[in-house]
Amino acid sequence: MDVSRAEWRKSSRSGSSGSCVEMASNLPDVVVRDSKDREGPRLCFTAGQWTGFVEGIKGGRFRA
Repeated sequence: MDVSRAEWRKSSRSGSSGSCVEMASNLPDVVVRDSKDREGPRLCFTAGQWTGFVEGIKGGRFRA
């Protein structure tokens, strides 16, 4: 996927430790990358997959 036009953003809750992920949602799919390795691997999700993931977080499905 071409991400040259991606508008990357970090969570407003990201701290100053640098251990963050960034996401771009202005593309056909949602793309996630490590903020410390911006040229490294990326994860790609369809809009439906991303929505399900976010809803799962909010619903507490991923708590250890």
